[in-house]
Amino acid sequence: MRRALAVEKAWDRTRAAGTVTLAHDRRHLRRQVLRDDSGVEFLLDLVHAAHLRDGDGLALDDGRILAVRAAEEDVLDIAGRDAAHTAKLAWHLGNRHLAVQVLDDGRLRIAADHVIAEMLKGLGARVGAAHAPFDPEAGAYHAH
Repeated sequence: MRRALAVEKAWDRTRAAGTVTLAHDRRHLRRQVLRDDSGVEFLLDLVHAAHLRDGDGLALDDGRILAVRAAEEDVLDIAGRDAAHTAKLAWHLGNRHLAVQVLDDGRLRIAADHVIAEMLKGLGARVGAAHAPFDPEAGAYHAH
């Protein structure tokens, strides 16, 4: 069985020998048998647990690299009235220890949660349900 021994954060994506797509809650791993997107099993065998991000590479023992992809999940996309309002919304989400992804356009993305959606709407946010890749910030104590 192939083994993935290291996580590559900065690598040449044109070298990808395949992909492995994982949901957010399945991307904090150390040692586990996984299947790549073509259905072939491999053993993820890292020295320390790692949080895998969308775009990371898994270096295989044969020199090839598998690209990690964030799976599409049920999420909420959140927009504030302006940057200050969005920052306040982010504070409320962080105060509840929720995983948050900051999108390129400044919106926030969280895992779908109807209770949190109602709270955000009560705070004046625009909240839209989507099915999209979810790749939240890893936290201050995890390297990107």
